[in-house]
Amino acid sequence: MADTPLRTGVERDGALLRLTLARPKANIVDAAMIAALSGALARHAGDREIRGVLLDADGPHFSFGASVEEHLPATCGAMLATLHALVIAMLDFPAPILVAVRGQCLGGGLEVAMAGSLIFAAPDAQMGQPEMKLGVFAPAASVLLPYRVNAAVAEDLLLSGRSVDAAEAREIGLVHTIADDPAAAALAWFDAHLAPKSAASVRHALAAARLGRLGAIREGLAAVERLYLQGLMNTRDANEGLAAFLARRAPVWEHH
Repeated sequence: MADTPLRTGVERDGALLRLTLARPKANIVDAAMIAALSGALARHAGDREIRGVLLDADGPHFSFGASVEEHLPATCGAMLATLHALVIAMLDFPAPILVAVRGQCLGGGLEVAMAGSLIFAAPDAQMGQPEMKLGVFAPAASVLLPYRVNAAVAEDLLLSGRSVDAAEAREIGLVHTIADDPAAAALAWFDAHLAPKSAASVRHALAAARLGRLGAIREGLAAVERLYLQGLMNTRDANEGLAAFLARRAPVWEHH
């Protein structure tokens, strides 16, 4: 395992912040990864020349998702609070975050990707919110997905827990571009559309584009967090599903 979960750097003469998930192959979105991402965004939020961020990942997969252990009752409150704060920090960041996805992009990994701007995916990308298979739901995705795809598709993905490939993700509007090298495609989009612009203009245009939904997303995240902690985690089946996953056995549902 790498010493740090995240590699950071500033490129393009200060115009681009690059953030790379650096714990392959799973790149689990655990407390350490969340803290590293949040810290990097906070450190660079005041960089006046940044016009974009590239978020990618080492290894064949973007992320297998959040830490299941951190979803257990003793730690899930802190985990959700920090993950949702990261989502808001990404949406509040003064430059667009372009996300390059290869391989699996699941659960908390997809929630992080959806908190960015445009998603660029390799043909082998698989995206999904499998939380329901563990007897829980995906709080941040429940709020973010309906802004990416239509309501019926969002409910399909959230309730079924199925993954979609890059072609379907592009068709439903989740993915912007499919490319063999999604990071290179994201950089090409940055060079063509953001690098020539004024950083101040990009910052204000991004704030304007998100003005109507940012408040609703904040409220939605707070509401689903309460529903998860005060409702779902008081059910027997949610705890059974998590325990079964960690024990590598099939869950036994009692429907309460």
